[in-house]
Amino acid sequence: MTNSASVKQLLAATTPMDPVTLQGWVRTRRESKEFSFIELNDGSCLANIQIIIDANRPGYDLVKNIHTGASLRIIGALAESPGKGQQWEIQAHRLELLGAAPEDFPLQKKRHTDEFLRTIAHLRPRTNKYGAMARIRSGLSWAIHRFFNERGFHWIHTPIITGSDCEGAGEMFKVTTLDLANIPVKNGKVDYEQDFFGKEANLTVSGQLSVETYCMSLGKVYTFGPTFRSENSNTSRHMAEFWMIEPEMAFADLDDDMQLGEDMVKYLVRYALEECSEDLDLFARFVDKNLMATLENIISHEFIRLPYTEAIRVLQQSGQSFEYKPQWGHDLQSEHERFLTEQHFKQPVIVYDYPRDIKAFYMRMNDDQKTVAAMDILVPAIGEIIGGSQREERHDMLKQRINDLGFDETDYWWYLDTRKYGSVPHAGFGLGFERLLMLITGVSNIRDVIPFPRTPKHLEF
Repeated sequence: MTNSASVKQLLAATTPMDPVTLQGWVRTRRESKEFSFIELNDGSCLANIQIIIDANRPGYDLVKNIHTGASLRIIGALAESPGKGQQWEIQAHRLELLGAAPEDFPLQKKRHTDEFLRTIAHLRPRTNKYGAMARIRSGLSWAIHRFFNERGFHWIHTPIITGSDCEGAGEMFKVTTLDLANIPVKNGKVDYEQDFFGKEANLTVSGQLSVETYCMSLGKVYTFGPTFRSENSNTSRHMAEFWMIEPEMAFADLDDDMQLGEDMVKYLVRYALEECSEDLDLFARFVDKNLMATLENIISHEFIRLPYTEAIRVLQQSGQSFEYKPQWGHDLQSEHERFLTEQHFKQPVIVYDYPRDIKAFYMRMNDDQKTVAAMDILVPAIGEIIGGSQREERHDMLKQRINDLGFDETDYWWYLDTRKYGSVPHAGFGLGFERLLMLITGVSNIRDVIPFPRTPKHLEF
């Protein structure tokens, strides 16, 4: 492979260089009688670099066959550009056509709708918007690990295939090797004893239960990976496959949990502003004109901490006409969350101490026996971005809760063991990575912040 410089490296150069080798894809081409101009991009940054090739240079005869999307190798000199708006250009000594792109390449126009681009998800990374999104996603993934590493957390690789339902909602994808045309039956039910694992298996909806076991050993841990839900929901905020960041802290309570969540959101927003500024500017100019103000507001204010009961009171007394009437004992809807963050408080809000009947079985029961030590972090434009709780560390209380909800206690024997042997107060949360990306970029549809969206009736690429 020929050693070559990236566009990002060349644009950051401080002196001319000769020779340099550059490889990338054509964004535009225009020509005159004696030379041609080619805008080349290699994905290393948002910007292109201009290539100038004279008619007497090797490879010039190929120019007429070069269209948008073609891949090239250029050997030339990095020289100061006389043109406005650019410091450097490449004066080509030689051009090589690596891969032609015919004129039916679908990305000829400069602007395409997101709906159209979803139909060619294998090509949309070549647009400015989706290339920028991929770089921001990559950068924030690294920043997540850096955030936890700086705070002494250990990364735990939790399983994707599980025999437990973390949320208790039952909306899980089954994993099986059984012959679906000849399913074995025993006592009128599927005989999972003949399946690969000898029991019913599913794709996980969360790594939380598994990572808690390591929390009881290493103290501060987290998992970051794909999770799956078979909810048949075609909304702009839901997908069947998405990524979750889930930390757990031993010897921690709900206040510690809320503080870690706030610190993490601010850290990642600040990272994006400082380290992804060029790509982020694209979204501020073309996607959400208020994006920078929203992000600056997040990092410059302490998050409001609001008991659920008080949140319901605020909503009921707001005078707003909501589609879903706010009532104690009912979960907050997106319209409620956005009212609190965008209109009433005009900043992020942490709602805590939710009614026990609308929260998961593992959340710690409060002394009032009506609420649990749960919290949601709500942010403008998105609503809920983090959901977490202090976990129920008392063996008898957790066992009772599992039975009250009608779950099979034997499915959670190992989870109950963690409360039987050396249990400690502990807390954690889940941060939806795609919702974080929606917040940071201003993109309104979750399908556009993940490389390959998985939604009902859609399993291409």
